[in-house]
Amino acid sequence: MSVQMVLLPVFVQVALTFALLIGMVLARRKTLVSGETKIRDIALGEPNWPKAVTQIANCYRNQFELPVLFYVLIALALPLRRTDLFIVLMSWVFVVTRFAHAGVFVSSNDLGRRSTIWLAGVLVLLAMWIYFALKLLLLI
Repeated sequence: MSVQMVLLPVFVQVALTFALLIGMVLARRKTLVSGETKIRDIALGEPNWPKAVTQIANCYRNQFELPVLFYVLIALALPLRRTDLFIVLMSWVFVVTRFAHAGVFVSSNDLGRRSTIWLAGVLVLLAMWIYFALKLLLLI
């Protein structure tokens, strides 16, 4: 597997994280400029942002939870030469679940749909870790 094929889903996941960061900054700026949110109400990190802004911020923060295990897996598998078609395909499936999760999170925030998508991502990542561990330890 080429390094580019392995890293492309990682770059796409990073792009999602930056897109959410930019979206959060723009949404926060908009509420500050419009006067909907006062600086004194959020200056010490108080959770006084409007609901839509909070959704984006929470979704952004969420990119530093489960995806960290994805980054670690790829960071280990790549130099150990344990990346193959399964890892690449599952990486794409994981990234697609993260996009779907983010889409629900910042729009309807339907907890049932969001949780189902999140669980799908967890199961894909768990399968990747199990496969990686077996491949590394048992040389499959």
